[in-house]
Amino acid sequence: MNSAKKICFVVSTPMVIKPFLKDHIQALSRYFEVTIVSNYTDNPEYQSTWEGLKIKDIPVSRAINLPQDLKAFCQLFCFLKKEQFFVVHTITPKAGLIGMTAAFLAGIKIRIHTFTGQVWVTRRGMAFRVLKNIDRFFALLTTHAYADSPSQREFLIKKRIISQKKIKTMAHGSISGVDLKRFKPDRINREKIRKAFAVKEDSVVILYLGRMNVDKGVKDLINAFVRMETGTAHLFLVGPDECGIKKQIPLMAGSSQLRIHIVDYTFEPEIYMAAADIFCLPSYREGFGSVIIEAAACGLPSVASRIYGLTDAVVHGETGFLFPPGDIESLHKAIVELVKDPLLRNKMGKAAQNRAWDFFDQKRLTRSMVQEYLALKAAFFMD
Repeated sequence: MNSAKKICFVVSTPMVIKPFLKDHIQALSRYFEVTIVSNYTDNPEYQSTWEGLKIKDIPVSRAINLPQDLKAFCQLFCFLKKEQFFVVHTITPKAGLIGMTAAFLAGIKIRIHTFTGQVWVTRRGMAFRVLKNIDRFFALLTTHAYADSPSQREFLIKKRIISQKKIKTMAHGSISGVDLKRFKPDRINREKIRKAFAVKEDSVVILYLGRMNVDKGVKDLINAFVRMETGTAHLFLVGPDECGIKKQIPLMAGSSQLRIHIVDYTFEPEIYMAAADIFCLPSYREGFGSVIIEAAACGLPSVASRIYGLTDAVVHGETGFLFPPGDIESLHKAIVELVKDPLLRNKMGKAAQNRAWDFFDQKRLTRSMVQEYLALKAAFFMD
């Protein structure tokens, strides 16, 4: 196939492809030949089988592993040099470093990276400086970049990671928007999940959904939940446990542990959102917080930390509450206010749902992505 029609996405883990990229890639496949490069060696269960999609297994790791990173870089460079794609588009920080460097050296003319949050924001000392400069380095190698929220774009410009001429935000933000047919209130799934975990219909369910690690503020959420006086609320923690939260629950929660339910990674986040009443994301760093607008589409108000990215996902006092990151007392008060006031929950949940419908329909984001690629192609080959 003519290289003008070949594009390549590089991601560290194929886990992000289905929830964030599937619709974009399927739409782009009508105009381009699409290849995904990712670490399928360690994640064979995530191999994609969509019609017209090619995959290339190169073991890009999320964690720093110099021998493996060097091997992955060499493999990727050779692959890109051979294929000569029209565009190479990286997502996630590690893929950005290896992918943009390999694409630059391979002579790929259009090199795009999507920023989805900065690891270095929560680091200190040497780690902070090194990781920040890594972002700055591969940003220099890009020809175009996207931030998944307006506030993240402004943050990156302010911190001199990238010039304002290079970076933009698609539509109103997020990587993929929300599949409104999938994420919606669902009485059947609400009853099913609550029955499975012995949660009464009149109990208030607080939901966290995502990777469980220190940067996500999961321990803050548990501490805030344990302080609640009511003994009827339940907390669901759904997602891969990256910091041994499950083992720490008995010590952290005491008798409240009976109302804390831990669920591993799920391909059906929408069923847990249908069962919940409040969504909570107490993260210390986010690019946008797509999970918040998915929860919003299900009619859930959110409590989230006031950081860049999440300030685009939650309208404070309208679709939920924002609190200072790390402030457990403020987090506790915001949750309690929603737990005790069902009318406020319903009002904010409806406002959140309307905002998701108005601004974050997945179809809008997909159209923006396709239009962007077609415009890049037209401009490039016109020159």
